[in-house]
Amino acid sequence: MDAPRIAIVLPCYNEQEVLPSTARTLLSLLDRFAAEGLVAADSYIMCSNDGSRDATRRIIAELHAADPRVKGITLAHNRGQQAALLAGLMTVRERCDAAITIDADLQDNPEMMADMVRLFREGKDIVYGVRSSRDSDSWFKRVSAQSFYKFQSAMGLQTVYNHADYRLMSRRALDILSQYGESNLYLRGIMPDIGLQTAVVEYARTERTAGESKYPLSKMLALSIDGITSFTAKPMRIIFLTGLGLMLVDIVVALWVLYVHMAHHTVTGWSSLMLSVWFLGSLILMAIGIVGEYIGKIFVEVKARPRYNIEEEVF
Repeated sequence: MDAPRIAIVLPCYNEQEVLPSTARTLLSLLDRFAAEGLVAADSYIMCSNDGSRDATRRIIAELHAADPRVKGITLAHNRGQQAALLAGLMTVRERCDAAITIDADLQDNPEMMADMVRLFREGKDIVYGVRSSRDSDSWFKRVSAQSFYKFQSAMGLQTVYNHADYRLMSRRALDILSQYGESNLYLRGIMPDIGLQTAVVEYARTERTAGESKYPLSKMLALSIDGITSFTAKPMRIIFLTGLGLMLVDIVVALWVLYVHMAHHTVTGWSSLMLSVWFLGSLILMAIGIVGEYIGKIFVEVKARPRYNIEEEVF
């Protein structure tokens, strides 16, 4: 394969502190890769600005003016990281041989892009960047992230363990991705569903150099719920099985109550009654919430509204 044209897609939301240094690092990386014959000289960076409220938009324009290899799009309003990633990928789809997505803070080691491109040139359509360990994370972050992946697996969602959104996708994979029209985006779940030839590159994550994380625990939890409810109906089955189990318990309790009544040993059971009411009430509310989550997904999907609107493109 000739040296491929690579597009590095950066989802950006309020990244004014890190974007200039990130652009310098990636441009230097592209220069080195091009000198080695690994990528084409016209490979570039695509900044997908997710409706940032700071100077991110202006910085993208300034970087483009200084070096045309830095390109960008700006979404009309904030749509979330997954939509920003998809917008960037769909913009570069017909303008590259392969695209690499990476967070703008470069905590995911950008040097591993060389291995990704080599695997792509060997015929791999999707190359996942997977963290080799989580030693750099705090205890809480490590436990919550591991629980995040294990819970998804238990719910029947197929994902790549310790993989976020650092990956390479060939144009063929991007073409297939463009056929996925759902509004409830969860790219980590879509990737294994695409199929094709895949590979894994392991790396160690570093500390963020500036700014703050855009994915606190609340957003991670929301992303996990979106992923589960978008790809599997297993929670609905769990509700049914739980209800079935409680019905069997109710039959046993009913037989016991009938026996006590016939034997004239009935006593007031206020405590057990209240505990049962609270337990079953909580269970019913939780079940309604899960069903409501799926109905809400259907409500959003049937309207078929655009997943994002691009306000400006700098190419």
